[in-house]
Amino acid sequence: MYLLTVLFAFSALLENANRFLLPCPFKYLTGYDCPGCGFQRSVLALLNGNFHESFQLYPPAIPILVTIAVSIAVNKWLPSRSKPVINTLFIITGSIILISYGIKIFTPHLHTASLILLPSTSVTKLLS
Repeated sequence: MYLLTVLFAFSALLENANRFLLPCPFKYLTGYDCPGCGFQRSVLALLNGNFHESFQLYPPAIPILVTIAVSIAVNKWLPSRSKPVINTLFIITGSIILISYGIKIFTPHLHTASLILLPSTSVTKLLS
């Protein structure tokens, strides 16, 4: 019974979590996305089980989470050999973040592409 209550509370928290997302100060000041914009929404999508939506929102989210989990595990169980593994993971993850940011800056992404209306959509039917 206790587990069911915890799962219900977690589900209710996920449904309302969008109201508690932190705004990006970089985007607020400059009007441009920062390299981390979309991470919070991506993690929420992952927690809801929407892997495709998570990847669409912020592709480096999964590598970041894997890097954190592996770094903690390696540091706990192999402390003598953890530094090279963690440094390699950070370099790989940082590269993924920079490549993703470059693609986001120089190409239209999901938010702008979704504004294109096809003639068969209900929105265009309402407008005509």
